[in-house]
Amino acid sequence: MPRQVIVNADDFGLSPCENAVILGAFQAGVISSATAMANMPAFEAACVMAQHPLLKDRIGLHFNLTYGRPLSQGILGRSTFCDRQGEFDLNLPRHSLWLNRLDREAVMDELEAQWQRCLDNGVRPSHIDSHQHVHNIWPIGEIVARFAARQGVAVRLARNLGQNLSLPKRVFKGLLNRRLFNLAGATADYVCTPVDLRNAPVPTDGLLEIVAHPTQLGADFGDAYLNPDESLTQVLELRLAGVERVSYAVVSRNFQTGAAALE
Repeated sequence: MPRQVIVNADDFGLSPCENAVILGAFQAGVISSATAMANMPAFEAACVMAQHPLLKDRIGLHFNLTYGRPLSQGILGRSTFCDRQGEFDLNLPRHSLWLNRLDREAVMDELEAQWQRCLDNGVRPSHIDSHQHVHNIWPIGEIVARFAARQGVAVRLARNLGQNLSLPKRVFKGLLNRRLFNLAGATADYVCTPVDLRNAPVPTDGLLEIVAHPTQLGADFGDAYLNPDESLTQVLELRLAGVERVSYAVVSRNFQTGAAALE
């Protein structure tokens, strides 16, 4: 069994419905972490909820370059990221290894703006991941990881557990994850979805993150990755019985302690 597990709900702030489900999943002890979308309509309400003792210091930034309107100005003129109406419309192949200087600056400005909006609403993110895994695109991942290191927080690795990862994907994700760890300095050891957790062998050590998208299932909770009537609660209990659920704040504290010891 892994030493600890982070069950992170993505998309906090996307809508009032997402907020309600995520708050309920925290209260039920199903999830232990969440990441918020700073440019979404229900973001400010999510930040109010984040002051609840169960959520305090357990909310990260769900960096978004694919949905809604950006918070910074420079990226609006970059056709790689936005359409003529000023909406995100990512036009960058997933296998891209390079971005030009103006695009890199635009990504950095937008990341800083989304981070700052969290701070302005009383939330200092515990870690950074991204909507639709855009930081798994190599040059965006480098920007996000360097920024995370400057802030002293962890970054999510690319998914590295699961039975449907082909050899080329495993090789690429392995190289990307090594780069993210080297730049950020703080990550989990393993990342998977609830389906991967159900179907694949469970890690025997380290820190595991489950990437969750909770849904309401009567009085219980399902997940967007699982079958419509399948319980996320039961999958977690069956596969990770007795494993402590933590947040990325633990990872970031360990990173900061280690960095201080080296000074």
